[in-house]
Amino acid sequence: MFEMNVVSNTPLDSIKAVEEVAEMFLTQIGYLPRNPDGRAGGNGLRDSVPYRLFMDHFMRNMGKAWSVDELAVLLGTTRPTVYRHINKLKSLDILESLDVEIDGQYKKGYRIRYGDLSKAWNFTEANVNMAMENYKRTVQHLQELARSRED
Repeated sequence: MFEMNVVSNTPLDSIKAVEEVAEMFLTQIGYLPRNPDGRAGGNGLRDSVPYRLFMDHFMRNMGKAWSVDELAVLLGTTRPTVYRHINKLKSLDILESLDVEIDGQYKKGYRIRYGDLSKAWNFTEANVNMAMENYKRTVQHLQELARSRED
């Protein structure tokens, strides 16, 4: 299921620090929490598992497909925690799954769709456009129902 926060925002293209842009963007789209609690760990969002998963692994090596076990070890967390954050990124349609070979066995791995965030974002945009069109149709239908009720 596609799920994303859409908020009015100003483009972040005047900010030059990748960490700051990433934190603000990932918060705006709903991947990172707006008001982090103590579970974010360490020194705030940039030390949190979801931020490090996205920036230190998926963004730093966009073409690499990562297994959940590999990510859990690198992030010092559990497999369920990694899956929770991967599922958030999958719901944004930013990740794709691929088979990765580990010790001669194939396991499911994840990476940024097409190894390119801009291309992956095209899928996200298409989902937003489709959702907005469906809202529009629902609003029109609701309007028609409300008018017929008045008669």
